[in-house]
Amino acid sequence: MALSASLYLRQSQTLAMTPQLMQSIQLLQMTHFELTQFIEQEVEKNPLLEFVSEADHSAESAREDMPSESRDGEDFSGLTDVYDGTTRDDSLRMSETLDANFENVFPDDTSPQRADAPELLSQWKSMSGGGDGETSEGYDLEDFVANRLTLRDVLNEQLILSIHSARDRLIAQALIDQLDDAGYLHADTTETAEQLGCTVCDVEAVLATLQRFDPPGVFARSLSECLAIQLRQKNRLDPAMSALIGNLELLARRDFATLKKLCGVDEEDLIDMLGEIRKLDPKPGTSFEMTPCEAIVPDIVVRAAPDGTWAVELNPETLPRVLVNQVYYTTVSRHAPKNSGDHAFLSECLQTANWLTRSLDQRAKTIMKVATEIVRQQDAFLVNGVDHLRPLNLKTIADAIKMHESTVSRVTSNKYMLTPRGLFELKYFFTVSIGSAEGGDGHSAESVRHRIRNMIVLESPEAVLSDDDIVEILKKGGVDLARRTVAKYREAMNIPSSVQRRREKRAMAKVSA
Repeated sequence: MALSASLYLRQSQTLAMTPQLMQSIQLLQMTHFELTQFIEQEVEKNPLLEFVSEADHSAESAREDMPSESRDGEDFSGLTDVYDGTTRDDSLRMSETLDANFENVFPDDTSPQRADAPELLSQWKSMSGGGDGETSEGYDLEDFVANRLTLRDVLNEQLILSIHSARDRLIAQALIDQLDDAGYLHADTTETAEQLGCTVCDVEAVLATLQRFDPPGVFARSLSECLAIQLRQKNRLDPAMSALIGNLELLARRDFATLKKLCGVDEEDLIDMLGEIRKLDPKPGTSFEMTPCEAIVPDIVVRAAPDGTWAVELNPETLPRVLVNQVYYTTVSRHAPKNSGDHAFLSECLQTANWLTRSLDQRAKTIMKVATEIVRQQDAFLVNGVDHLRPLNLKTIADAIKMHESTVSRVTSNKYMLTPRGLFELKYFFTVSIGSAEGGDGHSAESVRHRIRNMIVLESPEAVLSDDDIVEILKKGGVDLARRTVAKYREAMNIPSSVQRRREKRAMAKVSA
């Protein structure tokens, strides 16, 4: 058979991963903060986009609802005083009747025109917005608010009063610069001495002085040293307490029998020592942290509807309002030549702006679909609590809303839902299924962990449940779970073993008694 070359014409459909399509996919998994930043960057680059906040939209709506004569005329002569409800004529009549001129209540008050200190007149004018026709930007109130002191500010204030030698202050400043946010010193005294050209004894002497600074426990190099510094300042660092501080790993394992032998004390004294340890601060520098606490803003809000169903809606605070200025595009494109670069730039900006608005609208609709189906699947959880949380996976939601699993995964990443049961991440509602001992429907792993946690909380010191006991109780409740799975769930919830829990509960019972 002879080989020959030929041409064929064939049509086919393929999905091209364009940059705009990639950005549309990325918009799905963006958080509210990331989405706001992205839109602000697009508004800065695109002159046809306008970012309208919810406050601006409310103000504009209120202005549109005002009567036309109030907006255009701006005649406020008939308005009364917002404080006492009297007009200016009423105030003058009241002044004549009571023989009291309210405009001269404080005759000794110094006005800017007759100030006793002329050198302060210009400062007063600049702060108050100007006078005698002068204009200025005014003053910022934040300039008069005291700044919050940091840990290094507090230490530097004590350094001035405690260390007088210039060499020792240089060493102390180098040690202060090596503190972490918790107040611990992660530095080698030998390396610090070599860097500063001094002896190790000099660094150790300065460090001993710094360890007496406030807050107690600062400049410690380990947890044991941090607790020892605080106990030394309280004059409670005796040999028994030193032995306890030196064996914190035994304390973490609740091995109280070995601790009693090492410390040479009885059980009652050991309980008192543990009470003193609990009153200490393991991270003395955290009280000076400047990191603000960021509150989670829910993306979806779920409320109970009057008809007994659930009303699912998007949080308007997380929906940025992006508008395309068609008037500006029409005005500019009318004067720009069609074959010029300006006209091509405007056309590209209009196309990008329209794409962004469509992508944001599609993002909101996709989140709404996924959230609505999650609420429908987990209706029993919203009504009765975590014990009724159903097993759920991404494929179930994807098949119900006719989307791909990857799309559902992107939507549920870093998105939060506010429900009558609390604030939950969307990923929280997806849990694996655990088989039923009775052959019925499976149980959610999260609900099983909740049962295990409740059983351990309610156990008494005399009847601490082992992992085998928990397995038997769960099997009676219809949950078929292996012992190693119970141990895995218990360790994931940071719950110690039955032996450690028995020691701790008995110790706590004696302390409370």
